[in-house]
Amino acid sequence: MLMIPRRKNEFDLLEDMFKIDPFFSEEGNKIMKTDIKEQEEKFIITIDLPGYEKEDIKIHMEEGYLNIHAKTNTEKEEKENGKFLRRERYFGECSRSFYVGENITEEDIKATFKNGTLNLEIPKKEEIKQVPEKRYIEISD
Repeated sequence: MLMIPRRKNEFDLLEDMFKIDPFFSEEGNKIMKTDIKEQEEKFIITIDLPGYEKEDIKIHMEEGYLNIHAKTNTEKEEKENGKFLRRERYFGECSRSFYVGENITEEDIKATFKNGTLNLEIPKKEEIKQVPEKRYIEISD
């Protein structure tokens, strides 16, 4: 059997699938896939974080924003013998922020993590906004 290198302009279905499909692309893996559901008294945010451990995830509130940051450790993978020919699983950091309002506190939010899925429950609270007094502009002649 003779092995001839493939020319760059030839079509390779498998290679093209890995390049085009966001599931296989490096950029697609950095994004936290998120669903947000509204219920009568709360919002439910569900985020896929496959390959992460509970200890890898940090959640905090800052100026009305709910910030989620996840980081994987690559040291274990790098210590193994052998050389990677292709690496499609994502290792590194990713984060997302959601504005939930300045009246929500860390104590209001319930978070659970199971089977690579982070679930957050955020209660609905009305923001107290001061409505400015209506003023008229005088029109001169």
